[in-house]
Amino acid sequence: MLWNAFILALRAIFRNMMRSILTVLGVVIGVASVIAMVFLGDGTTAYVTQNISKLGSNMLIILPGQDSHGPKTQDTSVKLFKTADVEAIKREIYGIKAVAPATSKGLNAVYSNKNYSTSVEGRDNDYFIVKDWGLEEGRIFLPNELKSGKAVCIIGQTVKKELFGELNAMGANIRLEKFSCQIVGVLQTKGASTFGSDQDNIILVPLKMFQRRLSGNLDIPMIQVSANDNVSTEEVKNNLTELFRERRHIRDGQEDDFYIRDLKDIIETVGSTTKMLTLLLGAVAAISLIVGGIGIMNIMLVSVTERTREIGIRLAIGAFEREVLLQFLVEAIVLSSLGGIIGIFLGIAIAYIAALSFSIPFIFNSEIVFIAFFFSTVVGIVFGYFPARKAARLDPIDALRHE
Repeated sequence: MLWNAFILALRAIFRNMMRSILTVLGVVIGVASVIAMVFLGDGTTAYVTQNISKLGSNMLIILPGQDSHGPKTQDTSVKLFKTADVEAIKREIYGIKAVAPATSKGLNAVYSNKNYSTSVEGRDNDYFIVKDWGLEEGRIFLPNELKSGKAVCIIGQTVKKELFGELNAMGANIRLEKFSCQIVGVLQTKGASTFGSDQDNIILVPLKMFQRRLSGNLDIPMIQVSANDNVSTEEVKNNLTELFRERRHIRDGQEDDFYIRDLKDIIETVGSTTKMLTLLLGAVAAISLIVGGIGIMNIMLVSVTERTREIGIRLAIGAFEREVLLQFLVEAIVLSSLGGIIGIFLGIAIAYIAALSFSIPFIFNSEIVFIAFFFSTVVGIVFGYFPARKAARLDPIDALRHE
C-alpha cells in the first residue's frame, strides 16, 4: 500500500512539474539557508579560535590596575611591575614553562631613506616560548646581549618588507630615535590577530636596552606567563594571584591592584558568542522552512480541489479513507523531502564557496545536515496532513458530482 501511494505521489508531482518545482523551492531555500548559516558560523568560530591561539600557548597575561572592559585611560598612580616580580614567578610558581616581561613604545624605524612607524618591544628570550613564535632567519638574543642591554634587534616580516623590500636585512643597522641597533634575526610570519592588529609590525630589543635607552626606567607594564601543557591554567592563575597579593602587600578584603587574563577564557567567551549568533541566524533561516511548509499546504489543498472527482471514484470503488489520506500525505512528504535533499547540497555548496571567499575554515557538520533533512520531512507531514485528511473525508457521492 505504501509503495502504491509513493508511485501515485510521483505521478501527481510529474504531472504538474512547474507547480511542484515552485512548491519545493520554499523548502530548498529554508534548508539551504540553515545549513549555510550553521556551517559558516562553525567556520567563523574555528577561525577566531585559531587567531586567538596565535597570541600564545597556554598564556596568562598579568597587568597592573583593575580590569576594565570599557574605554581605558592611563592611570599614573598604578604600580607597575619590576624585574624582581618576574624572578619571583620563575622561582615560586609551579608548572611554568616561560615568563616573558614586556614593555613597548611606538617609534619610527629608519633605514637609508626609508622610515616606517612600528612598535618596539623590550623582551627576553622567553617571549619566543610564550608566543610560540620562531625565527625565519638569524638567531635569538645572546645571554650577554640580554645582560648588558646591547643594541641588537629582531624584526617582524612587515618591518622587513617596508624597510628592506627584497634586500637582505641580516646584519644591517636601523635607527630608532637617537640610536641604532643591528638586526640579528627576522621573525616568522604571524599575520593579523583576531583584533585586527598586524603582529608582524614589530621590532624586538633586549629588555635592559629598552629600559635604559627608550623608557628611562625599570618599570614593566606587562608580564606574560606560559603554563606547561599538563598544568591547569586556572591553578597557575590562582597561584599567581596569591603571589602578587603578597608581593604588593594587599590585605584581606582589599581589591587587587592587578588582574590576570587567561586566553582560554577569551577563547571560550568568543566561541560561545559566535555559537549563539550562529544559532540565532539558523533560527531566522529556519523560518523559511515554515514558509515552505505553508506553500506545500496551499498547493496540496489546490490539488485536492482539482482531483475531487478522482478521489470520489477511488472511494466509490472501495478505497479506504486511510489509503486516500496516505496517498496525499506521501505526496506532501515526497515534495518536502525532495526539497530537503536539494537544499542540503545547495547549502553545502554555498557554505563552501563562502568559506573560500572569506578565507575561513569549511567545517562539515553532519548533525545539522541530518536535523535539517529531518525537519524538512516533518514540515511535509505537518503541513500535508490537513489537505490529506480533507481528501480522505470527502463524500464519494458529492465528489463524483464535482465538476
